[in-house]
Amino acid sequence: MTSAMHLQNCGSVLVTGASRGLGLQLVERLASGGSSPDKIIAASRNPASAQKLQELAEKHPNIHIVTLDVVSQESIEHCVEEVGRLVREEGLNCVINNAGINVVAENFHTNAVAPLMITKGFLPLLKRAALRGGAGGAGGMGIQRAAVINMTSLLGSVALNWGELAKNFKWYPYRTSKSALNMVSRCMARDLEPDGILCVAVDPGWVRTDMGGSEAPLSAEESISSLLSVIGGLTEKHHGSFLNYTGEILPW
Repeated sequence: MTSAMHLQNCGSVLVTGASRGLGLQLVERLASGGSSPDKIIAASRNPASAQKLQELAEKHPNIHIVTLDVVSQESIEHCVEEVGRLVREEGLNCVINNAGINVVAENFHTNAVAPLMITKGFLPLLKRAALRGGAGGAGGMGIQRAAVINMTSLLGSVALNWGELAKNFKWYPYRTSKSALNMVSRCMARDLEPDGILCVAVDPGWVRTDMGGSEAPLSAEESISSLLSVIGGLTEKHHGSFLNYTGEILPW
């Protein structure tokens, strides 16, 4: 089965930070591709001001916009309730923890703590989906069954923090928060394995976004196109791993 078919067989995908940058590109690509999930749940801190996201939802009836402030436990709980009403007994197949910032005071909360709390909040819906065994009840790990995808960064790799990469990109708060997210992802993988829930950390590459800057070599379209192909093909052999947008295994 191709990666695209896995995306089609994924009943529901939740994307955090969906109002701009890579999150918005993820939603657009998921909706406009030849193989689109039944429900694309786009989470934004302020949906009313997310004009481009609203325009996408008008074009694609399978996009459902929900409110989510990833640093607010109350907001997470309200979002879980709303998503629960959307997915019902089917459960939630995939959470893509994409929301991120590069502001010192909030780095750790948004980049490392929030993905953990969001996954914890949506865990009952993920387990519900995992129990159904995926498309056709085939079982096995993958986004067609249940998965948590944490959008991290190569800059969070301790092993690669040397030489030119360390010299040119210091960014202590951002880099250390992504290292923390990598550890969170690894711990999650151990805890989620008995329930058949896939957990992978992925690096979308250096992308031309508001955060990535104009010098980045990748466009958002290039990054997300490649990344979704990788995500669609994930299986149990990738569980607990750290991959880049081409599927290459990265050192922790």
